Amino acid sequence: MPLTPKPLRALVIGSSGTIGSAFIDLLENHPGCSEVVGIHRNSAHPMDYQDLSTIEEAAKPLLRGAPFQLIINTIGILHSADWMPEKKLDDLNPAQLQTLMQINAIGPGLTIKHFSKLLDPAGSVMATLSAKVGSIEDNRLGGWYSYRASKAALNMIIKTAAIELARTKPNVALIALHPGTVNSRLSQPFKGQQIGRAPLDAAQDMLNVLLSLDKEDSGTFISYSGERLPW
Repeated sequence: MPLTPKPLRALVIGSSGTIGSAFIDLLENHPGCSEVVGIHRNSAHPMDYQDLSTIEEAAKPLLRGAPFQLIINTIGILHSADWMPEKKLDDLNPAQLQTLMQINAIGPGLTIKHFSKLLDPAGSVMATLSAKVGSIEDNRLGGWYSYRASKAALNMIIKTAAIELARTKPNVALIALHPGTVNSRLSQPFKGQQIGRAPLDAAQDMLNVLLSLDKEDSGTFISYSGERLPW
């Protein structure tokens, strides 16, 4: 039986991004969603992973409007104006590794810490966007050291937090969610326009999965298609 009730209240973190804004559009027009709140770097309660103190500060005012039955964190980084994913070990550098760890693992980990308090204990889901390339077992091509490592670290945080929450909030599911390739700024340098899906299509696929989850799905790594992925 799905955890999320109807109607539900939803919170989208990173709602100004390509995938985040697509989730906002879908949820605003979804008959099973009574309200959707979006937060990002320039929202009323701003959150920026470059300043980790903003995570707790963004969560505090939302406590007054809690609980939420669905929280989706879409924030992540793959490349920047200064560097692209590493092709070989010699490309590994501390600045890139540190930045991706902060944005892809530390920030989302602290978000789970503070925002899981907003979840409805009667039934709710919190999904954090991860990536299939973060799977250690599935890594057959190598490369992309910082991105792979940061997403693998994120996956471990989600798995560990899910074990803890199962003791106190057994009707809450924490999952790592793989969105697939989406036409966005993140995928553009990697033929995203040719091989990716439209953001609304991708968000709809993921939303279908999220609304079908039950408590036994907590602590799993799931694809947009509903496939269970190896850690």
